[in-house]
Parts: sequence; C-alpha cells; structure tokens
Amino acid sequence: MYVEKTTLSVRHDWSKAETLELLQQPFNDLIFNAQQTHRLNFDPNKVQLSTLMNIKTGGCPEDCAYCPQSAHYKTGVGAEKIASVEEVVSQAKAAKNKGATRFCMGAAWRQPKKGDLEKVVPMVKAVKEMQLETCLTLGMLTLEQARTLKASGLDYYNHNIDTSPEYYSKIISTRDYRERLTTLEHVRNAGINVCCGGIIGMGEAQKDRAGLLLTLANMPNHPESVPINMLVKVEGTPLDDVETADPIEFIRTIAAARIMMPKSYIRLSAGRNSMSDETQALCYLAGANSIFYGEKLLTTDNPQLIEDRLLLKRLGIQPNKNR
Repeated sequence: MYVEKTTLSVRHDWSKAETLELLQQPFNDLIFNAQQTHRLNFDPNKVQLSTLMNIKTGGCPEDCAYCPQSAHYKTGVGAEKIASVEEVVSQAKAAKNKGATRFCMGAAWRQPKKGDLEKVVPMVKAVKEMQLETCLTLGMLTLEQARTLKASGLDYYNHNIDTSPEYYSKIISTRDYRERLTTLEHVRNAGINVCCGGIIGMGEAQKDRAGLLLTLANMPNHPESVPINMLVKVEGTPLDDVETADPIEFIRTIAAARIMMPKSYIRLSAGRNSMSDETQALCYLAGANSIFYGEKLLTTDNPQLIEDRLLLKRLGIQPNKNR
C-alpha cells in the first residue's frame, strides 16, 4: 500500500518495480489511494477545462504511427496553411464563453521555423489579452525558441513523450526519445509550464505504461499538466487495427499518475468519444481533474459540449474558474 509514501510528499525517485506494483494493486485499493492523494492536493469536485484548436493541419514529416496528420499515411487529412490571428481570436472567445480557462493551439510541425514563430507569437499575445491561459504544441523547440515564446506570454507548452523509452521506437522512427526530453528541458529552462503525457492503447504492455509514468514522475519537476490519452484509431494509420485497450487499465493509469504526480493536473484527454459515462466517471474518481472541452481535438471528434455538461452535472463536478 502506498498511502503513507505518496500522499504526504512529492517524489522523484520511483523505481520500475514500485510503479508496476502500483499499477497492479487491487483496483479498490488503487482508487482509494488515488482519491486520498487527490483530496490532499485538489478540490475533488472541480475540473479544469481546456480547449484545443488546430492552427496548422496536416503535412507533418514525422511518422508517429497514431497520427492522421502525418504525411507518411493516407488518412484524408490534407496539409493546410496556418490559421490567421483573427481565426484564433474568434475560437478563443467562443471557448472562453463556453467555460474554458486555457486555450491550446497545435500545429503539425516537426519543429517551427523562424517565420512560423513570427506568426504564432501574435496569436499567443492575443489569447493572453483575453485573460485565458495559453498553451502551444508545435513540435521540437530550441532554447532560443522557447525563450521567444515565454516572452510572448506563453503559459504552457505541450510536448508528449507518448510511451515508454523501450516501446517508443515501435511508434516513431523520425525522432528519438532523447530529442523529446531535450525539448522539455528547453521549455522548463525558459520558465514555461510543462504539459506532457502519453497515449494508452498503442499495443504497449503494462510495463510500458509503467515506463511512461516513471519517466514523467522522475523528472526534476513534474509536468504541471499530464494528459493521458486513449488512442483514437484512424483508418490509414499503422495503429488502425491495434487491439483496443482495456478501460480498467486506462483508469489504473490515471490513478497511478495521480499518486505519482500528486500536484499535477491529470488531464483526461483524447479518446473520450469512445468512453462510456461510467468509464469517465471512474477516471474522475481516480484523480483526473482536467479535460479537453470542445467538439474537436486536432483532427478527431471530442464529446459534444452538452454531453460533457450533463455528465459533469450528474457527477456534481464544477468547472474550476481559477485555472
């Protein structure tokens, strides 16, 4: 049992054996421990709402096996030009009016070029002026680029590590694990909050889910936001026919993330469209306290706003207005 160890302090020294033991606890014990940890650090009946906008779709040179925006696969997602600042402001206003407190902007790039950043910086500034938290995901960054984004008012940068170091090469060949970690170091060193998580259901074993959590939890500073995604299978990608992950294993991953990173926002992210209300409710019970709120993620559907509102009302969970 990890109650005493994990609820009273923030750790950065987890072992693989401990992490596996945590994931393999009897389900009721794991949820109990996660809920105790959650209540010591957060209001258990509040959730942070983020909205994600794709500011540049398709044509990405990376070969991430899960991604419909990769130029390597025929998924029907074509390359588009970057959105205008006016389009971003319009969507950010709509997101704020619907209750979101953070507006995330994503572009299908391996790494932004100088000209790309010159287009993105005005977006960050415009969204920041609307009293929304700002978040970007643009691929790899140099330290200089990270500092430029910090100066523009960027609050969060998302760069997921996706899976364990051992399983990573089975999912991506165009970028190695170390490159992802280097970008996260640049983001942290520039003074930007880190948003970093992974994807469950890519054919990985439980040991790989443990490896993902271990990498995140043993960082010198835990990511402020940890998105846990359920794979959204897209026709044309190599993972289109992978076996669907067990929802119980997904909930276990949420609970373990909450225990190992007690002060982080654990985001129930992509894949909610295929989850039952009961699965989502158990994720909240396991410690998830952030969601992407809106009708679309980057290129895949998200639960309709009315469905989210109804479920949160049934559960007695209120949006966190302070985040």
